[in-house]
Amino acid sequence: MTAGTIVIIGAGHAGYQLAASLRQHGFSERIALLNDEGHLPYQRPPLSKAYLKGTGGPDSLMFRPEKFYSDQNIDLISDRAVSIDRAARKVALASGTSLDYGHLVLATGARNRLLDIPNANLDSVRYLRTLDESQSLRDYITEGQRVVVIGAGFIGLEFAATARAKGLEVDVVELAPRVMARAVTAEISEFFQLRHTAAGIHIHLGVQVTSIESDGHKVTGVSLSDGRHLKADLIVVGVGVLPNVELAAQAGLPVASGIIVDEHLLTADPDISAIGDCALYESPRFGGSLRLESVQNATDHARCVAARLTGDAKPYDGVPWFWSDQGPDKLQMVGLTTGYDRVVVRGDQAQAAFSAFCYRDGRLVGIESVNRAGDHMFGRRLFAVNGSITPEQAADTGFDLKSALT
Repeated sequence: MTAGTIVIIGAGHAGYQLAASLRQHGFSERIALLNDEGHLPYQRPPLSKAYLKGTGGPDSLMFRPEKFYSDQNIDLISDRAVSIDRAARKVALASGTSLDYGHLVLATGARNRLLDIPNANLDSVRYLRTLDESQSLRDYITEGQRVVVIGAGFIGLEFAATARAKGLEVDVVELAPRVMARAVTAEISEFFQLRHTAAGIHIHLGVQVTSIESDGHKVTGVSLSDGRHLKADLIVVGVGVLPNVELAAQAGLPVASGIIVDEHLLTADPDISAIGDCALYESPRFGGSLRLESVQNATDHARCVAARLTGDAKPYDGVPWFWSDQGPDKLQMVGLTTGYDRVVVRGDQAQAAFSAFCYRDGRLVGIESVNRAGDHMFGRRLFAVNGSITPEQAADTGFDLKSALT
């Protein structure tokens, strides 16, 4: 059981969940949760979908009301960490004050990867990761505007679907040969490209934006690497994120494509853990190091560290799962499909209800489901017990998936 104050840097999904779980596990000493945004801790997934689409206020996104933090005796501090003194076990804050810690948890998350081309800093070039960015976009967009979305990953396509539904003219530009190429199988990519195209979204693959044109104040369009020009009143950029590792690196902690932690989510310093999007962790389940950007990963990391800090240390062994709502379709993924060598489709693509079962060396490694929540939940239960089914069973819709769980 850790003694002394636990300081958590970052109040996103991971930081919030850690504070809540520590109290649930009976931790009674001080918890200081550092929040560098001007809102109570909030959920990110709706920012590119429901929140952008709707009329609800920021309160609809909050994990808990302010009273929760006072009731749970969690010090929610609106400030930013600027440095860590590991020898003194002290965190210096932007306000000039500091916090002493018995254990420090870095839940610093990630930030948008920025465009590095001329005019990328114009007001009508927007990003979408924070509540303020989503609110600003919601206030900015109007029916009939022309928007170019740079990047056909989850955020880009979620925004594109929302913008199209609100009556905007939408072009999506993607350097890869298919949408969501780094994350899903070709079968899933093809389905979503057809769905977005049918909704009136123009998708341009295998090209990149080489310049942004403006009238001196606002965006007027973009030029593409194949010589074409697209008109635009607004540009929304979704070209990935970068983990926030600088604070850890400045403190002398090992970092790579994330803050390096072991299977217990501990850094090289036994008094410091790292969790969520910023953590590059050793995975007994998958072998090697992983850094995942998902709500599941953040919340499960937090629960694992809360248990360790209150006397129940176990290696982190979560089953990864993700989701993306794009227009009327829900994409759900479970497992990790890196290096798959065979895909078996279960269900009916024409009916917009199917799953791609991904295999490597004959073993099921991941399931990507479109509007088939049952397949997704089956996968979560199956992978939790390290189970598998054969490709023939996956392809046979008459095969009862539940029978593989008994």
